[in-house]
Amino acid sequence: MKTIAVIGLGRFGFYVAKSLSRLDVKVIAVDNDEKKVQEISEFIDDAYIIDSINKQALEEVGIYNLDTVIVSIGENIEASILTVMALKDLNNKTIIAKAINSTHGEILSKIGAYKVVYPEKIAGRMLVKKLVDTITVEEIDISNSIKMIKLFANEKFINKKIFQIENEFKNLKIVSYKSSGNWFINIDSSYEIKKDDLLVFICEVKYVKDFLLSVK
Repeated sequence: MKTIAVIGLGRFGFYVAKSLSRLDVKVIAVDNDEKKVQEISEFIDDAYIIDSINKQALEEVGIYNLDTVIVSIGENIEASILTVMALKDLNNKTIIAKAINSTHGEILSKIGAYKVVYPEKIAGRMLVKKLVDTITVEEIDISNSIKMIKLFANEKFINKKIFQIENEFKNLKIVSYKSSGNWFINIDSSYEIKKDDLLVFICEVKYVKDFLLSVK
């Protein structure tokens, strides 16, 4: 599962962290304000009170070697800059940082921020949409016992026919698929899955975890 860290839980950071918590990602949220951490902990399990300029503290909560870290520190420009520097030292790859003005943004870019955003909620929506583009699985609750799973075809499915997939995963049923921009609900069991097809399965909740582990 993809892990994304959000540092700073002001309006922008809180919105992004909460939005990401609804997706199939692990979210680490941190702030030096206990109240803000308590508020986000209603939505996120991994929420911590730390000083983000402290490399040891970042490492202890798992913010190292990550693909994506979002720095959403408010008016404290010095803390924002030092945090980005610490994140770079900890080998975090894509650092997306909030800036409060163009000068702040230029500094963040020069010290290693991959992308600089100028808040607040609208920027949060755009950022989440961009992050979602890399997320290939979505789970939808139909009831307490039934789930729908949407996923993009990977090497586990490409060039296989639908009946072959259903024979391999007997506890799941393909109820629709999207190919070349078109949705199909009248399933042709002899259809051969292509790259970038979107598949929709339905199954009992108890089979979801094993299925997702087997197709990663």
